[in-house]
Parts: sequence; C-alpha cells; structure tokens
Amino acid sequence: MSAHAPEACAGCPLGKARLEKLGVATGAADHVVALAGNPNTGKTTVFNLLTGLRQHTGNWPGKTIARAEGGFVYAGARYKIVDLPGTYSLLSATPDEEVARDFILFGRPSVTVIVVDAARLERNLNLALQVMQITDRAVLCVNLIDEARAHGIEVDVRGLSRDLGIPVVATAARQGEGIDDLLREMHAVATGAFAGRPRRLAFDVPGLADSVRRLDRAIERSFPGVPNREWIALRLLEGDRKVIEAVRDGSLGELAADHAATGAG
Repeated sequence: MSAHAPEACAGCPLGKARLEKLGVATGAADHVVALAGNPNTGKTTVFNLLTGLRQHTGNWPGKTIARAEGGFVYAGARYKIVDLPGTYSLLSATPDEEVARDFILFGRPSVTVIVVDAARLERNLNLALQVMQITDRAVLCVNLIDEARAHGIEVDVRGLSRDLGIPVVATAARQGEGIDDLLREMHAVATGAFAGRPRRLAFDVPGLADSVRRLDRAIERSFPGVPNREWIALRLLEGDRKVIEAVRDGSLGELAADHAATGAG
C-alpha cells in the first residue's frame, strides 16, 4: 500500500565524487539510496530484503562506525543502497548522527528512505521531519504495519503522504509486504518521475528568516556551490559545533568543489 501526490519533476544528477568522499563506492550504480531510521524500526530487515546477498560491510572513513552497502536492480536501473546508522536525530550530538547527517546533507543520495515504526509514528517522525528539512528526495517507509494492526492501529498512508508531501508506503518487511510498492516509489523519486514537496518548518521566529538569508548569502560567497546552504545557516545559528568547525577549517569548501566538479544538482 502506497500513496503520493501526482506531481512530476526533472531529476538532478548524483554527485559521485561527493559520495566517494563519504566512503561509498558507487561503482556502476545508476542511483544511490540512503536508508535512515530510528533503531528498532526494522531498517536492517528492509536493507537485507532489498539486497539479499549482494552486500558488504566496512567502516565509515575515519570512524569506527560500521557501514553496510548493498545493491539491487529495479526497472533496469542499478541501485546502491547504504544502510545509515540508526539514529533519533540528525543534530550531530553523536558520531552516528554525524555520519547519517553528513551523508544525506553532502552526499545528496538519489533518494532517502526513512523507515519508521507504524506503532510509534509520533516519536519516529521527528527524524523524518529533520531529513525532509534537508532533501525533497525522500520516501517514508511505515514498517511493522503488521504489529500495528495487531494492536488495533491503522495508518492512513494517503493522508500521511498528503500531509508530509512525500511518498508513504506501508510495509511489513519480515513478511515482504509492501516491498514492491516501496521499490516503485523509490524508483519514481530517484528518476525524477515524482517530485516531493516536503512539509518543512516555517521560520516564524522574529528576525530568524532575515538572519538565515544573510548567512545564506555569506555561505555562498565563501563556499560557492555548497549544497543546502539554508540548512547550514540554521545549524550555525543554533551553534552546531561540527558545522561551525567545517566553516572555520574550510571543509565546506572541499564539499563545494566536489559539487561543482561533478555537476550535481
């Protein structure tokens, strides 16, 4: 069962150099998928089901955090899927959060699949909304729908998709339920056949919008072409230590150079 609004867009190419900088060997992949989610949502079950035995593990560059990658073919396209560390947030309070955040923010995968627990939507949607602040190339996978039903919980996936502005798919990964729908929606987003219009937080704090705009312009002057400037500006205003360090030591400039060299959108 899946739902999304009938909209279309032109796809934007993937920045292979940026992904390789983040430790992902894209090889001959046509599209790269990031798999994100809270712990205990069945994210790894979804990963294993999609990849089968076509996967390998290692560590993220400079980290002791495990990284799992796999591959599959769908509708004639070759996909690389990266199982990001299970996190509750992208605010980089922990190394796991930093890895997940940087991959989505600077790697800019073709599509980010956010796996949530159908019985714990209120808690899990916190991460989903944070991902949607960064990218409009997202699909929400409402997993463990079988367990939710057993507790009398029904999820209105069409209503949720309408409210969030991205495709929403209900799955029970252990039984394989909904996986075909998930693949279809992932492919639609990755190829640009569907353009998300994600629900994002409004800048309704007095003076915030002006501050973000000023910082956005300053970031563009200092680091031409760096992606997601508005999000970076917000993190600077919130005092994110990692983002502040990246601005001070010029790391954002390296990411911008990758962005320009690969011609990614």
